[in-house]
Amino acid sequence: MNLNGLVIGYGSIGARHARILEGIGASVSVVSRRGESDKRAVFRTLAEAQASGTFDYVVLAEETARHAVTLTDLATHGHEGFVLVEKPLFAQPAALPVHRFCGAGVGYNLRFHPAVQALRKALAGHRAEMADFYVGQWLGDWRPGRDVATTYSASRIAGGGALRDLSHELDLVTWLFGPWQSVAALGGRLGNVTTDADDGWGIVLACERCPVVTVHLNSLDRQGRREMTIQSQGGTLHADLVGGTTVINGRVERFEIERDETYRNMHRALIGGSQDICTLEEGERTVELITTIEVSARERRFITRSAA
Repeated sequence: MNLNGLVIGYGSIGARHARILEGIGASVSVVSRRGESDKRAVFRTLAEAQASGTFDYVVLAEETARHAVTLTDLATHGHEGFVLVEKPLFAQPAALPVHRFCGAGVGYNLRFHPAVQALRKALAGHRAEMADFYVGQWLGDWRPGRDVATTYSASRIAGGGALRDLSHELDLVTWLFGPWQSVAALGGRLGNVTTDADDGWGIVLACERCPVVTVHLNSLDRQGRREMTIQSQGGTLHADLVGGTTVINGRVERFEIERDETYRNMHRALIGGSQDICTLEEGERTVELITTIEVSARERRFITRSAA
């Protein structure tokens, strides 16, 4: 794969994207305010990178609060290659820029986990009655060796917090069950693991193809869990993404999955034009859902989509 790639933001996730893109044959430069690049070509600013030439594939891996400005900058400067924006798309709702990107997506890589793919296949043609999603992992385990207080995930103004960092589940809910129709939530900063960002949520949604969905997400769980259970006309479906298993009507299937596999498959899907990639428009709707959840919790009320 002969692509000239650029990764904007060189924290842990940016470094991971750079390594994975090189692993599938791309040459990679980085934009890093600190000037760190692990011997890759490095630019201090996006303007420096743009002045050096064009790029085929750009990854936005900065802190979430900067995504909207950087995406607009790419569009304004006429980028015509691929763009992948780390999740969530934006920290707050913002208009998508007019662009000429040949392909664009949001980094919801769990769509490409084989256990999730198995559940989606099993659900095909069946209506779900109820579903429950749970994700929890103590924030201190996310980036070993780093002071939690120095990470963007601990900072509300940087766009961190459990609701945004763990928004994979919100993306999966709407990907599996269609647009959300109503939502109620409780949550916020329940512990003291972050500086000032939220760390735990309990959410109830009604979706187009499932009338009752519960989502529990937090950065407090010392055990580390990521599971989903679905009751549908096709039976009972369960996936454990940490354990790498699905149980569909009692039949257990185990998946051996390498740590970078879902990311690698996501990049290849974007380049190949797969419909499984989360589009910018879908990412925009997830940002809308995130902010609606916050309003519901703040105002202690159930919100329907028409009133959101």
